[in-house]
Amino acid sequence: MNYQEVLDEIYKEVLPFINEGKQADYIPALANINPDQIGMCLQTLDGKQYLVGDVEPRFSIQSISKVFSLAMALGVQGDKLWSRMGKEPSGAAFNSLIQLEIEKGKPRNPFINSGAIVMADILLSHFGCSKGNIDSALHNFLSFVHSISGCDTIDYNNEVAISERDNSYLNAAIVNLLKYHKNINNDIEDVLRFYFMTCSIEMNCKELSSAFVKFANHKKTFSYNGIVLTSSQVKRINAIMQTCGFYDEAGEFSYLVGLPGKSGVGGGIVAIYPQRYAVTVWSPRLNEKGNSVVGIKALELLTTRTKESIF
Repeated sequence: MNYQEVLDEIYKEVLPFINEGKQADYIPALANINPDQIGMCLQTLDGKQYLVGDVEPRFSIQSISKVFSLAMALGVQGDKLWSRMGKEPSGAAFNSLIQLEIEKGKPRNPFINSGAIVMADILLSHFGCSKGNIDSALHNFLSFVHSISGCDTIDYNNEVAISERDNSYLNAAIVNLLKYHKNINNDIEDVLRFYFMTCSIEMNCKELSSAFVKFANHKKTFSYNGIVLTSSQVKRINAIMQTCGFYDEAGEFSYLVGLPGKSGVGGGIVAIYPQRYAVTVWSPRLNEKGNSVVGIKALELLTTRTKESIF
């Protein structure tokens, strides 16, 4: 398969869609990003990268970071993790309070905000963080990202993290509701700060593809910065990406694209073809569900042109 030729053709075909949607202006720091950018990187299991467009600029990965959180939380807790959250698609907005209240503070899955906030709490406890001091958890999270991506200059954007915290009224309500239902053990301000720092990590298309290709290869030992997963756990992370990775548009993405993946409101989407490749698309303008308009179109074209999907 000539992936470079395919990517070049896709890039030309998605350009007319670049002005559709709008970027995430409810996070002020993200509203200042130039939205007229498109980047795409496909990396195969043998390390070959195929590139087109704006693949070098780093962007806020936002909810894509929840896959890293899930890998770490599953690595440190194993199946005990599922006593605090489920594995089912939400069918509701990623920041729904109603669903969380009905289900008595147990998040539907790890990729909605409540689930990711619980994982932040788990990691704070595991790395022995004390009230007001989350440095250990942040250091270990970044070290894991450095290890899995092969790049040690990746960092979080403090401006974005502060911007999110200053406007986090709904997430603050979520963490308080979780605390009320005894599903948060640490100080709620520490949990929120750590959660926003992980969401504000910045990576580019090449770095994300390099990181996620590790999830595409369940036959290779998964061991990065002390986080070790079994082959079965890696496959199950893929399963959760397939069913829950795109907010309340997961079914539509599965229907159109047919690959497990994860999106973020920074405009990034990463998808995986197991035992073949990981692919990242970045374009900041989002549809009403919070997913990149160009990203979804590009990945739909990729699996259509290559006839490669999990189905």
